[in-house]
Amino acid sequence: MLTINKLCVAYEKNLVLENLDLILDSGLIHGLVGLNGSGKTTLLNCFFQFVKPVSGEILLDNKKIQRKDISFLETGNYFYPGITGKEYLKIFPKQNEKFKIEEWQELFQLPLNELIENYSTGMKKKLAIFALMKQDKKMLMLDEPFNGLDIETVQILKNILSRMKQNGKTIIITSHIFESLESVCDKIYRLENKKITGTYAKTEFDILKHTMYESIREKTEHLIEKIM
Repeated sequence: MLTINKLCVAYEKNLVLENLDLILDSGLIHGLVGLNGSGKTTLLNCFFQFVKPVSGEILLDNKKIQRKDISFLETGNYFYPGITGKEYLKIFPKQNEKFKIEEWQELFQLPLNELIENYSTGMKKKLAIFALMKQDKKMLMLDEPFNGLDIETVQILKNILSRMKQNGKTIIITSHIFESLESVCDKIYRLENKKITGTYAKTEFDILKHTMYESIREKTEHLIEKIM
């Protein structure tokens, strides 16, 4: 179980997250949805200790969370220049005993002997996912994982996440697009105004979607009418 207590995060003097509380049950796929700039990436960066909170705590199974417990797919992963896809994969230690590069290559169809700098955005995202599969961590965090992927790879990733859930992994996915979460998540949390403002089970996803879209319509409709 992941527990967040009274988490506050600031950049310089500007609070991004304020007294955020959240409990995530183990073995489920959790979605975090919010508009651009709402703090989704900041929250994941706190989990992975890229960002130090002003106050509050993050606990995994009642112990202070540690980076070694988490696999993290960032929005834009860093790739060393001048190396091939295969060389990049060798950087990551093999913790998943079932991992076989040939089998995953059959699934992802990447030119592993080519330089990564020649890869497209989607190919780089697939390579980063490929590398995560070598690991065997308690928790998997994915920041906007479907961005840049084609339709086939999106579905492949969803199938992978479902299988990982069956194997007992806890997964957190962020997105600013609701539809990318609703087909794969067990619960979705709405992040706005620096806090979690709602928790929604699968049976309540339509309520969340309507609430979000209605809020956007009310905020922008008069502006659209004015300029058009």
